[in-house]
Amino acid sequence: MKIHVLTTGGTIDKFYFDQKDSFQVGEPQIGQLLREANVTVEHEIRALMHKDSLDLTDEDRESIVAAVRDTPGERFLITHGTDTMLRTAELLQSRVQGKVMVLTGAMQPARLRSSDAFFNIGFAFAAVQRLEPGAYVAMNGRIFLPGQARKNVEEGRFEET
Repeated sequence: MKIHVLTTGGTIDKFYFDQKDSFQVGEPQIGQLLREANVTVEHEIRALMHKDSLDLTDEDRESIVAAVRDTPGERFLITHGTDTMLRTAELLQSRVQGKVMVLTGAMQPARLRSSDAFFNIGFAFAAVQRLEPGAYVAMNGRIFLPGQARKNVEEGRFEET
């Protein structure tokens, strides 16, 4: 079983940029996290883009759909910014059949000690191996279906609607 990991950016890949006194989206962190966790499941990581999800365009979402649809294989873990993750999951659900697609992200950058990135990636990596074909969001120890969840900004978590 091979897991195709596609990265799009989002908070999970952010780092603090001193010159601008702000966080910027950087290189994907998932490869390092999987190495540190000694993951032995075959996987391949491909960076599609390095964007905050609020900056994703319809064309970017189409690129994500095309990457999943056109890549041979059945299991995809997609790191994504949490603000528009559900919108991308809904598009994948409606446009791609016969593949397991699990999106995950983080409320805090993976480079921060208090980040939820480590847990969310591990949880999503396990989920993508067990779920039936379809699109899912794996956050906060739960699996959510597109169109049936929302991001609760005040509580810093996802929840069913």
